[in-house]
Amino acid sequence: MESQQERRSTRAAAEEISKEFKSLVSSDDLNSLKQLQHLILGRLQDSNAVLSHFNLYSENCFAEVSDDFSRNTQLLRSMKSDLDYIFLKLRSMKTKLLATNPDAFPDDSTVEALDRRPDLEQPK
Repeated sequence: MESQQERRSTRAAAEEISKEFKSLVSSDDLNSLKQLQHLILGRLQDSNAVLSHFNLYSENCFAEVSDDFSRNTQLLRSMKSDLDYIFLKLRSMKTKLLATNPDAFPDDSTVEALDRRPDLEQPK
């Protein structure tokens, strides 16, 4: 336990250090720093209010479009499934045609010259 004398000497030392620190920085500089801090605080509060408003607006916009987005996603998945089925049937028909009529389709060099459309079956 600290004695009463030790507490007094610690307190006196702390006061002396405090006085020395106060003499290092002028009161005008401290007031200027305080004003700058209040200005920055005000700007941060304004920015926070703007961001909160934007988040609310974004949340409302998302709520409006999320149902459409889900519906369109489902539609695209269904269309992809349908197209996969169509391509499978077309390949099957082409194979059967080639088996019965080998000359039904031109060779690869002729196909490239005639058909310049992108191949939709190959992922990019």
